[in-house]
Amino acid sequence: AMGSGGALGAGTMLVALVALVALGAHPAHGEELSRIFQDAFKAECHFLNGTERVRFVDRYIYNREQYVHFDSDVGHYVGDNRVGEFQAKMWNSQEGTLENARTAVDWYCRNNYEAFTPFTIDRRVAPQVEIFPVQSSSAPQTNRLACAVSDFYPAPIEVR
Repeated sequence: AMGSGGALGAGTMLVALVALVALGAHPAHGEELSRIFQDAFKAECHFLNGTERVRFVDRYIYNREQYVHFDSDVGHYVGDNRVGEFQAKMWNSQEGTLENARTAVDWYCRNNYEAFTPFTIDRRVAPQVEIFPVQSSSAPQTNRLACAVSDFYPAPIEVR
């Protein structure tokens, strides 16, 4: 997948890691710090009425905590914590990085809309329907039918 700001540079990552360690809690006596770190980003395209209204959101996450994000409705990077504020300030000062994120609604979202439409928007899965008798609690004879509907897409469905 493509990120709007690219990966963090080695120097920036080192600063970010040092800041995260400095901000984090110290391990209990005798425990070691985990040597596993997760750095991830998530690019989201929100479509309203096809491609008439498109919103791009790019989220950067370190160890399950979002630290900075870009929202095309806002138009610049926003820090979600102290490390993210540093990162946002740096990316917002780089005109190429900022322009790349601002235009992602076109080159990333709208560009991929047609490719993914058959698997998302146009996807239809017929429901599985099961009808079975239900024993009445007040009389021994069966006098009701139950209908179970499952495994269908999209979610809106009318059962009569």
